Amino acid sequence: MRLVKTLNKHWLQTPKLVTEVKSYFVIIAVIFGLRSFVVEPFQIPSGSMLPTLKIGDFILVNKFEYGVRLPVLNSTIIPTNEPERGDVVVFKYPQDPSLNYIKRLVGLPGDKVAYRNKELTVNGEKISKTLLAKLSVSLNPSGEPVEVFDETLGDAQHEIYNSYRFTPHEGEWVVPEGHYFVMGDNRDNSADSRFWGFVPEENMKGRAFYVWLHWDDFFSIPSFKNNGLIE
Repeated sequence: MRLVKTLNKHWLQTPKLVTEVKSYFVIIAVIFGLRSFVVEPFQIPSGSMLPTLKIGDFILVNKFEYGVRLPVLNSTIIPTNEPERGDVVVFKYPQDPSLNYIKRLVGLPGDKVAYRNKELTVNGEKISKTLLAKLSVSLNPSGEPVEVFDETLGDAQHEIYNSYRFTPHEGEWVVPEGHYFVMGDNRDNSADSRFWGFVPEENMKGRAFYVWLHWDDFFSIPSFKNNGLIE
């Protein structure tokens, strides 16, 4: 026992161990810094952003896009860009900030947003969309057939789903200053600002920009075939 203690003491005092420990601290610090200020990975848990993002997609979020924030205080220390209409954003859910949500940004502060008869209007202008396909066998998690549209929102051109059923949460909303209005691309299967209100600016975490992996579950094989930029 005395010999083991002596050897352990000798090993703990060696420069090699000190160097290795320091290198691990550097690696941990770099990873923490990247996740806190630059890029953070997320996994898509629901179908509210179909067809843009699928359940099981692993994405990267640019946290530098909307400014560098202190991790604990959540205050902006380096301002960069403002969120833009059409961005796919990750944010803290206003009713439970411990949860991260992902939606498409539809309304900026001061915007008047209306949604009626599956038509989206921003500041009195109807958002352009073109019918691409009618799916009789749906890829929607709800199992409903859907229509696929190509929509242009700001500078973002993307696809959305509309189901054939009546949409209950219709109306008009004026976005308050310092807040944003968000919606899912799976318009009739998304809990978003139509249901629970606006997203405060301080809840914004970043812009989703890349799908790097798709993995349905533990028993499936990960796939990289859908990797690419998020429109």
